[in-house]
Amino acid sequence: MHRWNAVRGIALTAAAAAASVSCGDAVRSGSSPMYLQIDLLQGIRGGPQNGAPSNVLLSDVITNVTSPAPCTAAAPCPTVFDDPGTVTLSTALKNITVATGPTENNTVTINRVHVEYIRADGRNTPGVDVPYPFDGAVTGTISLNGPLTLGFELVRHAAKQESPLVQLVDSRNVITTIARVTFSGQDRTGNLVSVTGQIQVNFGNFGDTQ
Repeated sequence: MHRWNAVRGIALTAAAAAASVSCGDAVRSGSSPMYLQIDLLQGIRGGPQNGAPSNVLLSDVITNVTSPAPCTAAAPCPTVFDDPGTVTLSTALKNITVATGPTENNTVTINRVHVEYIRADGRNTPGVDVPYPFDGAVTGTISLNGPLTLGFELVRHAAKQESPLVQLVDSRNVITTIARVTFSGQDRTGNLVSVTGQIQVNFGNFGDTQ
């Protein structure tokens, strides 16, 4: 009986030690005390006159430009434009019981954006079913007083000149995707933060409006 109690005591001690190590690791590897959140994520159709921000982006794989010369209505110039996006970001304290509230150390600077595309049918091979993912640079600081709105590249020029989008130039097909957009940065003490949002992007050769 005494031996069992001793073994049980050793096991409990080991479990407690493991738990303390685990908690310690979690604290040391934990991210910023601030949440990064997306308040609004929208896409903008590129072209001579950029469209209005929309919750669903109609990405035109080719645009017939009628100006300036030598482009005319009778002889338009097929042109590829990228599609920008716009995002509104804000932060909030993870621990809402902190009496002092956030400080200047909790301001977050965004410096990177990652975009990847998926399809609802599970056909997600880049360069075959969807455009290739990419990383881009974007910089802005979220102050303690309010949100931050940033512009970024949602669809690259090059994507419209590669498979599977280039095949849509002479086709009536439309490829419907979901763009997963991840914004990353850090607070003033170096803690990393990131957040991911999604927006529907439909690719096709849509009608041009000049």
